[in-house]
Formats: sequence, C-alpha cells, structure tokens
Amino acid sequence: MVGLSEVARQRAGGFSLGMRQRLGIAGALLGDPSTVVLDEPVNGLDPEGIRWIRELLVSLADEGRTVLLSSHLMSEMALTAERLVVIGQGRLVADTTVSELTASAAVREVLVVSPRMDDLATALRTAGAVVHSTRPGSATVEGLDAADIGSIAAHHRFALSELSPRRASLEEAFMELTRTSLQFHAGAASSVEVAA
Repeated sequence: MVGLSEVARQRAGGFSLGMRQRLGIAGALLGDPSTVVLDEPVNGLDPEGIRWIRELLVSLADEGRTVLLSSHLMSEMALTAERLVVIGQGRLVADTTVSELTASAAVREVLVVSPRMDDLATALRTAGAVVHSTRPGSATVEGLDAADIGSIAAHHRFALSELSPRRASLEEAFMELTRTSLQFHAGAASSVEVAA
C-alpha cells in the first residue's frame, strides 16, 4: 500500500526521508484505524510521492475514515482538505471549508486584458479602481468587480479579451485570518497550525 515492498528486508535506518515518511504512514495504518492523524505527511516526498499520499488520504476518507492532517503547506491543504481547522496560539481561529475561507478573504482583484488597456485603465481609475499593469494589454484591477469593469468597458466600447475575477489563495486567506495569532513574525517560526 505504501510502496515499500521492494525494500521490505532493508534496515529502516538507511531509508531516505521520503521512505521514512512512507514507513511512518504504514505504521499509522496498522490496525485498520477509523481515524488517521498525520503531521506533515508530505514532508520529504517527491512529486510522485505527494500525489500518492494525496490519493491515499482521499481514498481513506472515501472509506468513511476520519483523516486529520497537520501541515504548514497551504498549497497542499488547498488540494487535499475538505474542511480546515485553524489553531493559533492554542485557540480555535477557524473551522471552515477551503472555499469559504478563500471567499471571505479581503484579497479580491480582477484580471483584465484588452487591446485598449491604457484607455480602459484611465476609465477604471476615474471610476475609483486601483489598476496595476501586469504586462502590455493586461492589468489587475482592485476596487471594482468584474460586472462593473465589463459595464465600463462596454460603455466606452473597449473590447475585452479576458475578464477574470481572482479570489485570495488559501495562503493569502490564511495569512489574513491568522495575522493576529502569529507568535513570531518576519521569517521566525509561527505557532499557527492548520489541520484538515
């Protein structure tokens, strides 16, 4: 199940970090538990191993087991978790889904692509938006939603090639949510944990 059959007769002391992770997961699954608790299970795994653990955890949950993960890797939590429990300095900060958390974050911007981006940017700024050019013909816009931007472009007869709202990533939402729960700042360790 964990992909260690070929090294079953070898001493675990010579295992790589990824192989030790797989061995630890195998140990956690002995006894066929109804609840599986793993701390940083993708630590040391290569991309194939990360995909494997993600699929394993989903299959365990599909069997009706409760799977709890603790991780600081927000990108992995976004791909794996159904629900998030965020704990900061020993207190419950959130108990929510990934989509609910990212939807509640303040980071909202719209990617706008237009052949007349400079003219459209001027019209959007006049309407109160903050416009950041990303490359020629493209900008991110804050302060107006996609419908408002589309209406302004239509009013001025500016063609749009793309109009894509962007919500906060899980990492951005997490940082906003926990900024008052961080024990240490600016590169130092944090006492905030995410469990899924």
